[in-house]
Amino acid sequence: MNKQDITVYLAADHRGVGLKLYLYEMLLADGYTVVNLGTDNLEAPVDFPDVAAKLADKMLENPESRGILICGTGAGMEIAANRYKHIRASRCERPEQARDDRFHDDINVLTLAADDIDIEVAFLCAQAFLESPFDNCEKRIRRIQKIS
Repeated sequence: MNKQDITVYLAADHRGVGLKLYLYEMLLADGYTVVNLGTDNLEAPVDFPDVAAKLADKMLENPESRGILICGTGAGMEIAANRYKHIRASRCERPEQARDDRFHDDINVLTLAADDIDIEVAFLCAQAFLESPFDNCEKRIRRIQKIS
């Protein structure tokens, strides 16, 4: 798969701005098509459910896209994103986890905890998430259909 063929929507609340901006630059340099959905303001509080909704709306328009959401804990974004039927989000702390979550559960949104993850590890998680395939065998498809 060509990296330029994958649109990556990237969004954060105010606590995730620094990590989001770092990932934005790194993913662009790595050859991905990256769309920054904000926020870029460290000063003004932003509610994570609003950020997740914005990303979910964009992904509904572009079903083959992927998303990365960042907040302080990563959990808020994961919970908010998973409320949308077309989203399968997972909070990952290690590249192997991101790879396995893609392979087994076809996650299309990665959530990260800006307060807890090293920026270089976050980039490795993003790469693993974006580069890993889904094992679309019958049992995995059946399970995803059950939660959809």
